[in-house]
Amino acid sequence: MSSLLKVRGVGKCYSRWNSEWMRFMSWFGLPVKPAEQHWVLREISFAVGPGESVGIVGQNGAGKSTLLKLITGTSQPTKGSVTQTGKVSAILELGMGFNLDLTGRQNVYHAAGLMGHPQQAIADAMDDIEAFAEIGEYFDAPVRTYSSGMQMRVAFSVATAFRPDLLIVDEALSVGDAYFVHKCFDRIKAFREQGTSLLFVSHDPTAVQVLCDRAILLEGGRLLLDADPKQVIDYYNALIAQKEQGTINVAVREDGAAAISSGTGEAAIASVHLLNEKGEATEYVSVGERVTLRVGVNVTAPVEKLVFGYMIRDRLGQTIFGTNTHHTEQVVVGAVVGQSLTFSADFTAMLGPGTYSVSVALSDAQDHLGHNYEWRDMALVFSVANMDKQYFIGTSWIPPRISIE
Repeated sequence: MSSLLKVRGVGKCYSRWNSEWMRFMSWFGLPVKPAEQHWVLREISFAVGPGESVGIVGQNGAGKSTLLKLITGTSQPTKGSVTQTGKVSAILELGMGFNLDLTGRQNVYHAAGLMGHPQQAIADAMDDIEAFAEIGEYFDAPVRTYSSGMQMRVAFSVATAFRPDLLIVDEALSVGDAYFVHKCFDRIKAFREQGTSLLFVSHDPTAVQVLCDRAILLEGGRLLLDADPKQVIDYYNALIAQKEQGTINVAVREDGAAAISSGTGEAAIASVHLLNEKGEATEYVSVGERVTLRVGVNVTAPVEKLVFGYMIRDRLGQTIFGTNTHHTEQVVVGAVVGQSLTFSADFTAMLGPGTYSVSVALSDAQDHLGHNYEWRDMALVFSVANMDKQYFIGTSWIPPRISIE
């Protein structure tokens, strides 16, 4: 399959020179060395094919924004090459370089013109752009009077007024209101159905898993993982939770899925079972059945505070429900070496038919950003079947009482 975008061995280095004269000589390939070099990207290689959607995730400072600047040509790589074919549209930052003294309408002409669209084509699309942005009379007011959300509305509207072959979206959607963000995702999905490729940068794991066919994880300027979105997000979560003395382990389940765990090990997960109403371990649950998640934990070092948490996710990795003993006010205090604990969570499986996974965690706070003793994704996988309920669709069973008058 041919690629719309090819990134091969790309590296980006920022240099500090002792003098502008030495910098000038370096432009002509003369053998002068900078006073200091800082590589923000090293040996990045990947490709995006027609109609493919690729997510880019990573912590702040991982190199995501720099990579996008190289791809869009606003910056040049120090090493390697970036090649692309077809029409590319990008939203890299809020406002897309809007002139604050010009109106929204005037900025549309300016921004779309820089993207290579003829003035007449922009004029023909103007009504649709204005209607999609939905900012009313502000469309003809100076952009300096806009809120950040209004700027994003106009920026996204003009960037997607003409369907590109490749759409690049950075964190711009994070400032939008819920209604408009839904509109944006609907347009992105429509573009994808029409064959547009997508390069999507976001800290929102649900958006990455819903929109993307695969994902790329950047860490410290290097490409750490290029895989299924769920596996990349799991690894990303483990990376965040990892401490200096912690480890990240990747195990392959019998079904081929990657189960990722991390932590420092002062408290360790010994067993994870889902029990039916008879107290028997099971992997199959009926819609609405009462079940118990039972997790055994061994304490291998003194733990001042121990918080147990679990999360249920659907087959796409989207979170269905999660909580922990910090929120239920059941923190274990003063756990000692050799102590064994059993945590049991009883709940009704108000879930739709399908396959679900359970992730479990042990920490000292309300999230794994504190001291992470162990975080284990896909600790357990179970299936839900509709055995005795009326037919319905979706991931949740919310039986209504419908009346007709």
